[in-house]
Order: sequence, then structure tokens, then C-alpha cells
Amino acid sequence: MDYWGDYNHSELFHNYLQEGRHISENMPLAISIDNFIDTERENTELALCGKLAIIRSILDAEKRSSLYFNPNKVRIKITFSELENTWYLPFFRSLTENCNKDELIERLKNITLIIFNYDRCIEHFLLHAVMSYYRLNKVEAAEALEQIDIIHPYGVVGSLEWQTHEPSTAVEFGGDIEPQRLVEYAQRIRTFTEGSQSHQMERITKKMCLTERLIFLGFAFHPLNMQLIGGGQPENYQNPNTVDCYATAYETSESDQKSIRNSITHLYERPVEINTVNTTCAQLFKDYSRSLGYS
Repeated sequence: MDYWGDYNHSELFHNYLQEGRHISENMPLAISIDNFIDTERENTELALCGKLAIIRSILDAEKRSSLYFNPNKVRIKITFSELENTWYLPFFRSLTENCNKDELIERLKNITLIIFNYDRCIEHFLLHAVMSYYRLNKVEAAEALEQIDIIHPYGVVGSLEWQTHEPSTAVEFGGDIEPQRLVEYAQRIRTFTEGSQSHQMERITKKMCLTERLIFLGFAFHPLNMQLIGGGQPENYQNPNTVDCYATAYETSESDQKSIRNSITHLYERPVEINTVNTTCAQLFKDYSRSLGYS
């Protein structure tokens, strides 16, 4: 789409500048940028400005995170000790417990990550954790991680350079995008109002129909997102397996936790064993290490 069209350039610039200021002034009132864009669903100029802000903000947040290191320096890598309060370490410990390098592939095949955010934090972490822990080079680690099905229903700011399936969209973790290409990248992400692409929905439906363990981490349980997880259909999943579900509900009331359990229950035809816990993602893995482990 050509955003310049037949407009006078100065007039078009003024329109986008006005929409950008409107977003900036009103974001303190909004639940999220997605919710704010949703208030004017047909306003394409507002949506584009919001998505440009999302791309820039995500890359800046990646760069400020404890996962970031400067790739242009020699022998620089993630300092894993700085991640002790995150869920990445207990998740990786659970994943690799009693698991040698040859067994890792089979474990990774059994994992699906449905990520509603636009960042690449878990992908970046897993690559460098697998490289370090199992003494693999980047190519070997990347080949192993191809076994995990990672789904971003609303898109991602760009693929990482080792994710060769989308080389044309590659941007370094915490990297920079040339200003003239920002619009191109912004068009690759979607808000929850726009919904997920059909091929992503098919992948989610396939996994949800067969899963045995369902884990929600830091999830807000927004109705549109729950509808997406449910396949966008009124019928509940006919999963032949008994589904054990664990969900963080940090600093939520018992009433809200009951509402969360109800929304999860409606995903499946058969009963689901649901554990909602008022705790952090990291603490969930620690408290349920046996239930969530592989041993």
C-alpha cells in the first residue's frame, strides 16, 4: 500500500503527526495500544502510527532487556545469572532435566509456544541457552530449535537472523530498522481487532486439539484472544486427551480467577483440570516443577 497516494506530502505528514500526538496524549487512559487503536477501527492513519510505535517500542525494549548484548563485540553473550527472576531459567531447567543433547530434539518436538506479543525474547534466549548448555554452534542450535512450533498470531517485529525461513524480514534482537522501512515492517503486524491470519489459526487449532498440558503465562485472557485460542469457532475442541491446565493470575482477585477458569473451561468439550495461581510466571515453574517437568 502506498501511504503517500495523491495527497500533498505536507498535508499527509500533518495528518500522521496529528494521529501520533493523539496516541501519545491518550495512552495513559488506554489498557493497551491495541485497545486504543480499536476505538477507531476504520482509522488507517491512527492504526499505522500505532503500529510504527509498537515496532520501535518493542525493539527498544529488547535492547534494554537483560537478554541483550552487543553482537559486534567479541565474546559477548547473555549473562544468564541476570535472568534469575524471569521464567526463562526455570522453563529451561524443566525442559533440559535428565536430557542429553541427542534427546533434546524429541523434547522440543512436543512444545508449542503461542506468543501474543510482538517481541522475540524467548526465541533469542533459547538459541543462546541451547548453544551454551549443550556446547553447540549457532547453526546446530538453530536446527534444534526448528523443532519447536512457535506461533505469533499477531505477527512479530521481524525474524531473527538465524531464522532462515524469513530472511527478508530479519532484524537483530534489539536492532534498528531504517526509517524508510518502518512502514514495511509495521504492515506485518496485526492488532487483536484485526485478528490472526488464517494459516496461524489453523496451526493453533491443530495444537489445541491434541495438547495434554496447557500453560498460560502472563496472559490477560482478553475475550478476543480467548476466541482466537478457541479457533474462532462456537464449537468446543474435541480433544481425546485429558488436559491439565496451569495459569498465572498474578495479583488478581478470587472473583477474576473464577472468571478465568470459566473461560478456559469453555475451550474444550471434556472437563479440564485447571490450576489458577496468584503468582509470577517464574514462581509457577518452581511451585509446579514436578507437574510441569518431564521426569
